[in-house]
Amino acid sequence: MTEESSAAPRPTLEAVAARAGVSRATVSRVVNGDAGVREVLAVRVRRAVDELGYVPNRAARSLVTRRHDAVAVVIAEPETRVFADPFFALQLRGISKELTGHDVQLVLLLTEGRDDHERVGRYLAGGHVDGALVFSLHLDDPLPGIIRRAGVPTVFGGRPGWSDPVSGGPGAPYVDCDNRGGAREAVRHLVGLGRDRVAHITGPLDQTSAVDRLDGFRDVLADADPRLIVEGDFTPAGGERAMRTLLDTCPDVDAVFAANDLSASGALRVLRERGRRVPDDVAVVGFDDMLPVAEQVDPPLTTVRQDIEEMGRLMARMLLRGRDEDPAARPSGVVLPTSLVRRASA
Repeated sequence: MTEESSAAPRPTLEAVAARAGVSRATVSRVVNGDAGVREVLAVRVRRAVDELGYVPNRAARSLVTRRHDAVAVVIAEPETRVFADPFFALQLRGISKELTGHDVQLVLLLTEGRDDHERVGRYLAGGHVDGALVFSLHLDDPLPGIIRRAGVPTVFGGRPGWSDPVSGGPGAPYVDCDNRGGAREAVRHLVGLGRDRVAHITGPLDQTSAVDRLDGFRDVLADADPRLIVEGDFTPAGGERAMRTLLDTCPDVDAVFAANDLSASGALRVLRERGRRVPDDVAVVGFDDMLPVAEQVDPPLTTVRQDIEEMGRLMARMLLRGRDEDPAARPSGVVLPTSLVRRASA
């Protein structure tokens, strides 16, 4: 007799109902988490499920509930960037914790080129997931329109910056932090230290978070020398390039606000190479408070804290609630506060 033919048959709803002494419909309601079943009966059903090792047939269940218990997480960055930047790990951890608590599977989709965009669009339109969580968008990114055409509920990480309402612009649900307010606090801190040549290493200015942080810098230093603003790309290498440019064009710079911690780490390396003492000669402030970066650089980094993991949880929570509530009652945007964390760099 083969192993396949000797295997025990998979337990059915009917078998669970017989073991628990209830109807098949009662078992179905308990397994699907529906209300209206007396607790004494629900306990008997759950005990029978455990004893028989019953596993729900998700395909059959989705036909009834029209749910797939899966959510796509779409990151508009290449995999080399995603797996090198702890920001994405923290956000994914928050998303994963929330989805796991609701027994929902996370499906990770990354995009690097046009072929990837089309692949993501086909997957989302294929009815595999209940919704999408999308972040790290760039202003010219075609993903919002692709996702809209796929017809899946979506929550964005970061304030959407596109103006086309059919792409999900104004009113599109999102979770973000107070980028502009956090930047203002960082720059005010540097000014309060008596620094008068404060520079800014921006993030990529086709992303709203970078634009908002630049606006916060300008809120405090509206008349700053344009040479003191250099565009980076949220990477350590980008921070290095920007810091070299600043030292070459503005050698009297005495403070730097970097748009994220990774850029700040690159700036610190260049300052050390050029013999500039931090914070004595040049004070440095970052943004994010990613502990693997902020606490391990030399000196430890003063930075603006945003709760990256909580942002991920809120994105997932907002999407899951949207399955059960009227979408019109869902807030269009949630903005979390930031706070300055002072360490040795400024």
